[in-house]
Amino acid sequence: MKKMAAVVAMSLLGLAACSSGGGGASPAVPGEAKPAAGDLLAKAPVAEAAALLPGSTMEKIKKRGELLVGGSLDAPLLSQQNPVTGEVEGFDAAMGKALAKYILGEPKVKIVNSASETREALLSNGTVDVVFQTYTITPERAKQVAFAGPYYVSGLSIAVKQGTTGIAKPEDLNGKTVIAGANTPAIPAIKKLAPQAEIVTFGSDPECMQALKQDRGVAYVQDETLLAANAQKDTSIQVVGNPFTEDPYGIGLKHGDDQFKKFVNDWLTKIQSAGVWQQAWKDSLGTVVKGEAPKPPAIGSVPGS
Repeated sequence: MKKMAAVVAMSLLGLAACSSGGGGASPAVPGEAKPAAGDLLAKAPVAEAAALLPGSTMEKIKKRGELLVGGSLDAPLLSQQNPVTGEVEGFDAAMGKALAKYILGEPKVKIVNSASETREALLSNGTVDVVFQTYTITPERAKQVAFAGPYYVSGLSIAVKQGTTGIAKPEDLNGKTVIAGANTPAIPAIKKLAPQAEIVTFGSDPECMQALKQDRGVAYVQDETLLAANAQKDTSIQVVGNPFTEDPYGIGLKHGDDQFKKFVNDWLTKIQSAGVWQQAWKDSLGTVVKGEAPKPPAIGSVPGS
């Protein structure tokens, strides 16, 4: 487990977030800067006009006047719609707003709620410009989409109902029914480390959580940032053991758009240098993770990025 995942493993035991969001196609929801994000967005950089190359994706977004982001509306601490204000809040949401400001000069974002099964299609058909959605970079996915980043590293962990005993590591899942999100890295990881486990899948994180509470499986394997946030808001669930994989999150882009990928990677470098990335983490994941913001992963450091 590398440094980043170790930080998460040691300090994220009370965090939570959602996986790939609610199912299928969904309405677009405006996500504008909330007052609490004012300081963060105030210091977020704006690209020079010369960086918005003629005919580029960046210029297209600038002319449209808003950034279309594939993301979640039900992922606490990452990208969740506030039921009172209607704002979309969290780490991924803040990143999307900061990228919008870099291109447009203001954080005008429209979030299109997507699922793990629909992200590639949304990018390829131009429904969204980018995806910020705990989108783990893999060589297989990189054949269909481009990835800027990585911009964060997490890892798979295990959630069980409070009081469950005998499960502390993936090998303990052998011979048991285990819940996983459809089309997520949890499935091959379980097959590798607990080949005798029976895997049942559901399309979204809320469905998986409900299945766990209904005893349709004894454990739920998902990204730790997602599980920990769930456990924070639902005390009947607990996260056990430490993350047993490293999952680098990338910013999903349309495949083959090298110009836009370089532009987004340049932006990532700038927001890290300006402390915007670190502030976005502190305002979201950092509210339940003790200690300073972790060091951002090196851009282009994993296969597929």
